[in-house]
Amino acid sequence: MTTLPEDPSPRISEDDRDTTVQRLQEAYAEGHISHEEMDEHLHQALTAKTHAELVWAVASLPAEKPGTTSTIGAAGGRIQRRGAWRVPRTLKVESAYGRVHLDLSRALIEHPVVDIELQLGTGRARITVPRDAIVDIEGLRTGWKDPRYKPRRPSRPGGPRIRISGAMEFGRLKIRHARR
Repeated sequence: MTTLPEDPSPRISEDDRDTTVQRLQEAYAEGHISHEEMDEHLHQALTAKTHAELVWAVASLPAEKPGTTSTIGAAGGRIQRRGAWRVPRTLKVESAYGRVHLDLSRALIEHPVVDIELQLGTGRARITVPRDAIVDIEGLRTGWKDPRYKPRRPSRPGGPRIRISGAMEFGRLKIRHARR
């Protein structure tokens, strides 16, 4: 006979845990939290069993300033953000070749509108948005293949608006809504 867990949230992966630990270490290095706070939050992140517990570990970190732009770049290889990470108001992703995977389904999105600017040469890009997100790809220029995206009716009002712009030369972009 099996018993159900107390928290019905899905279990977390090691990548989710690593992303949370990295965010806490960055906050400590930038002076946003004390050594004691970092220890407490690291303990929470390292012993978390659900995504809700991971989100709690980073929820008390200072919010980024409105209008803040973050840039993720790589000449090649893989760019990946997933799990409990804080999404900036504007995110620039630059890659000459390689794969890009942005998973916003469990991320902390504090802004009603998030702009993602892609500057990609070749390779694939995949963006997973929250279930209730509204996606706008009008500002995206593609040189080879059109993005694969099937708009979804928001299941509940008030979801974030994700605006994707920029340029993709020979890559392929796939956007999907999270199932949960």
